Amino acid sequence: MKVLGRDKLISFSKKHTNVKAALDVWFDEVSNADWRVPQDIKNRYSSADFLSDNRVIFNIKGNHYRLVVKVRYQGGIVVVEWVGTHADYDKRSF
Repeated sequence: MKVLGRDKLISFSKKHTNVKAALDVWFDEVSNADWRVPQDIKNRYSSADFLSDNRVIFNIKGNHYRLVVKVRYQGGIVVVEWVGTHADYDKRSF
């Protein structure tokens, strides 16, 4: 998959250095993935949650952080929409 929005991950990692390694692993795994349907994501990330409009929520670093992306399955593109702490996620509505 081609991941767009890595700058958001890097920027967040600079403020929260303890999550950098986990986000790097996620980025590398997704960059090498070939997701064609939501089940492909669920097969690898069993805790992933799915929202409308092909958006997916990932738990990062033991669910201390959340990552929201939009997946374009046909184009092989993942767009990072938001990354933050679990507490910040709870304050938002997606």
